[in-house]
Amino acid sequence: MEIIVWIGAALSVVGLCGIVYSIVAVARAKRANLPDEELRTRIAKMLPINLGALFVSMIGLMAVIVGVMLG
Repeated sequence: MEIIVWIGAALSVVGLCGIVYSIVAVARAKRANLPDEELRTRIAKMLPINLGALFVSMIGLMAVIVGVMLG
């Protein structure tokens, strides 16, 4: 069951990297002083990446919990 914990930890790290990437991308877009419509477009493009990263991170944390409980 130790392998499940390590796989879950790796998934959590990948998800965290995706979340940080989306935060940085949105912050750059806000600092660029773009028109309102273009800013909304860039933020809307980052939404699926952010949600996907949150999902991967959640699955990783669930795998860690399952691995700890079974091990």
